[in-house]
Amino acid sequence: QVQLVESGGGLVQAGGSLRLSCAASGSIFSINAMGWYRQAPGNQRELVAAITTGSSTNYADSVKGRFTISRDNAKNWVYLQMNSLKPEDTALYYCNAIIRLAPGGPSYNYWGQGTQVTVSS
Repeated sequence: QVQLVESGGGLVQAGGSLRLSCAASGSIFSINAMGWYRQAPGNQRELVAAITTGSSTNYADSVKGRFTISRDNAKNWVYLQMNSLKPEDTALYYCNAIIRLAPGGPSYNYWGQGTQVTVSS
């Protein structure tokens, strides 16, 4: 059983900052990519940022220069530092991880339950 648990969401004024955290736990052999997605009402879920085991990163154009993704491979945590927040960043933010449960076995895609980020103007 694998769980991803997010924390750190909340209400912040435009221009403010929040830091999201996500902990992966359970019967994990290894974790490949980890990332953050978001979904605003009426919109599709979109990639915000992703990071590989080797710390290569990828960001949505809309957050480049404002958000920073990082991870702690030893503890199976991933973080998203969000600065200069805008009202359009308001969404439910989901943690995602590609996890292998056994040596040589397949990898599976796991999601957290989501944490709400609301940015007021």
